[in-house]
Amino acid sequence: MLEPSSVAILGASDNPNRIGGRPLRYLRDGGFKGEVYPVNPNRETVQGLTAYPSITDVPAAADVALLAIPAAATEQAVQACAEKGVGAAIIFSAGYAELGAEGAAIQDRIGSLAATTGMRILGPNCLGVFNSAVGFYGTFTQSLDRGVPETGSIAVVSQSGAYGSHLAYLANQRGMGVKYMITTGNEADIEVAEALDHLAGDPDVSVIMAYAEGVRDPDRFRAALRRAHDAKKPIVFMKVGRSAVGARAAKSHTASLAGADAVYEALFREFGVYRAQTTDEQLDVAYACARGVYPAGGRLGIVTLSGGIGVQMCDAAERFDLTVSPMPAGAQKTLKDLLPYAAVENPVDTTAQALNDMSLLAKNFEVMLEEGGYHAVLGFFGSVPATRTLADPLKEAILSGTRRFRDRLIVLEMVASREIVRSYEEAGFLAYEDGDRAIASIAALKHLREAHDRPLSAPAPVADPAPLPTGPLSEYAAKRLLREAGVPMLDEHLAADADAAVAAAREVGLPVVMKIVSPDIQHKTEIGGVIVGVGTEAAVREAYGLLRERAGSAAPKAQIEGILVAPMAPKGIEAIVGVSRDPLFGPMVMFGLGGILVEVFKDVTFRMAPFDRDEALRMIGEISGRALLDGVRGAGRADVEALADLLVVVGNFAAAQAETIESIDLNPVLIFEKGRGVVALDALIETRMPATD
Repeated sequence: MLEPSSVAILGASDNPNRIGGRPLRYLRDGGFKGEVYPVNPNRETVQGLTAYPSITDVPAAADVALLAIPAAATEQAVQACAEKGVGAAIIFSAGYAELGAEGAAIQDRIGSLAATTGMRILGPNCLGVFNSAVGFYGTFTQSLDRGVPETGSIAVVSQSGAYGSHLAYLANQRGMGVKYMITTGNEADIEVAEALDHLAGDPDVSVIMAYAEGVRDPDRFRAALRRAHDAKKPIVFMKVGRSAVGARAAKSHTASLAGADAVYEALFREFGVYRAQTTDEQLDVAYACARGVYPAGGRLGIVTLSGGIGVQMCDAAERFDLTVSPMPAGAQKTLKDLLPYAAVENPVDTTAQALNDMSLLAKNFEVMLEEGGYHAVLGFFGSVPATRTLADPLKEAILSGTRRFRDRLIVLEMVASREIVRSYEEAGFLAYEDGDRAIASIAALKHLREAHDRPLSAPAPVADPAPLPTGPLSEYAAKRLLREAGVPMLDEHLAADADAAVAAAREVGLPVVMKIVSPDIQHKTEIGGVIVGVGTEAAVREAYGLLRERAGSAAPKAQIEGILVAPMAPKGIEAIVGVSRDPLFGPMVMFGLGGILVEVFKDVTFRMAPFDRDEALRMIGEISGRALLDGVRGAGRADVEALADLLVVVGNFAAAQAETIESIDLNPVLIFEKGRGVVALDALIETRMPATD
């Protein structure tokens, strides 16, 4: 499909501006060397080429057939292509699953043809593909009307044809060479995950820009992300459907099965995919990645002609977690001796005086790179590169000062014509018109370097699960299962009568907490089913009777297993650990700090189960409240390692019980000081309802 030697166009038009005419015009404009077979029963020629009444009449089986025909005729045409021996079909027309059940049935039958005949199908409802390296433009996007793009090492894969072609167009306008554009549309056969997997293994592709509303094959999607990670190939992803409204729109647009946004966020974090929030950001980061230089750390050096701009850059660097550390004292003295009026700490403000003697600017770059130890250097030059009298000396000075450090990331903020900017890019520099966008891109490169350098999670094999009880589980039953799996719990006892409750209180030590235990009463506090701080044996007896009375009054039909008697827990940092089962990706482990951080700020993070301890530690480090675990106001450091172990245990349990668990809730989990561990105070397991015919 991506490197055809022959192309048939069904519905080919003699009008080069119509949907059936554009692909033929683009193939000619792009210099496609293969055979082209226009198919149009109403014409003998199409745009000067011999036309054929049907695909059956074409003299040879084409590698690719472009179907620019109405939806009603598509199914029959696809069948005819398969019988002819066509290798792949690209379906432009809409009117399938995105419109309802009838269209979905037609789309399913088209997908089945791919499965039974071996002919691959892209679409329907897509804008097709192109491969600029061979001049193959199997698309009708009007974005090519201004000319076909320059080839390069960037690939675009998108479920949305309009967005994919828009992104490719903008990349071309910016001078980024786009080799491939693949738009998958409704994905009757080829899905975005398969396209990603193919591009991740293509040695001619250096960076992938992707757009998706959802995926259908979670295993293939994960495999594609893993392949890209292992190849250290950046994926800059625009995943939409974050909002509830957006998710509904995504489903109606391409009938995608969009999972919860948190699931995709977790996958991107695990595999080092860069998630862009805007199209500008996606382009900025992909542009930076195409240069192929990734800083080994976050130390940023700044050279500027303006002190005010330098301050702005420092502010931006802090926002993006880059360090603008001062130059060594010796380096500062060297620069001060050269230019006494300059600020030389970092940012290095050369002032406009450097423009009078460009050798000073060259020396600034050289000293900063050689002695400063910076992983990246950003220079502000505004419109000076476009100045008639200063353009050439400035460029020579920058080249001279950076010549021995081409392995470092050198970024320039500049405003100039496309021709001038391109000359800097060809010399190995990145160029941005805005400092914030430049610094954000530097931070993105640092993030990608770190993500690609770290090994992926390697969890231990999950043991075969023991069968779970059927029906609802009480807190006590849930805790018993989780304790057996390795979740730390308090020493608790289930009491069947008041005497047993008193004996349990003596065993664990007064004061105690007492709770109703019933699979039918999950939210015990709502009926007064929890009493804390019970300090005497007499109070234990009284509390036992009171809890039974409240349960009988609030839920007279509830099955009461007894009263749980537990010791009062020592003080610790509250957290919540949970599992939710995504219908597509399976069990996802959630972690967050308790209280207001979860309830108001939604400060949580997710991972797909299972995962190892290193990944659990990364999870913990992602939440905004992470600093609380390091100790504040005299408190010692929390036992983060024990917390990570708990997350691993919960993930392993959830993975083992993936087919039977709907959700798990450990809330609260108390995290004690380092060396004292963690403990889950409450537990809830919701099992999946058995499937019904």
